Amino acid sequence: MSVFLTSLILWLVITGFSYSELIVGIAVSLIVSLVFRRFHGIRFDLKLPLRIVRYLVMFLPVFIVEMVKANIDVAFRVLNPHLPLRPGFVSVRTNLKKNASRLFLANSITLTPGTLSLDLKGDEIFVHWIDVKDLKEKEKYVSQKFEKPLREVFE
Repeated sequence: MSVFLTSLILWLVITGFSYSELIVGIAVSLIVSLVFRRFHGIRFDLKLPLRIVRYLVMFLPVFIVEMVKANIDVAFRVLNPHLPLRPGFVSVRTNLKKNASRLFLANSITLTPGTLSLDLKGDEIFVHWIDVKDLKEKEKYVSQKFEKPLREVFE
């Protein structure tokens, strides 16, 4: 049901709110929801509006601050080629239990300049960092900066 409603709302936002678009949108959304019903695991519940507010208040400000700091760091590295670059791959353990919170964590890491989440297996996220100094420092960075607010929102 959630795939159907999401598809229909997205269809109406993109195409408009005419009678003919509503009929076609219902048909397309029904087909999409029937095809993808066994592949999705996201369910809408009554806690969704509360989670959205929590996300906006608790996580988004932290993410924006960290993204600005990472942008400045990458800009300094581009403008000053003498700054050391030690790119590398690291495995970061996460204590998040739900798939949605792990997905948000991996995407938040990827959206932060200088990092790229490559894979998510179990409780480990494999990340490419532009400057790998200390593995414990990177794990602390992820767990303190992103995991705490994500845990408040999703778990």
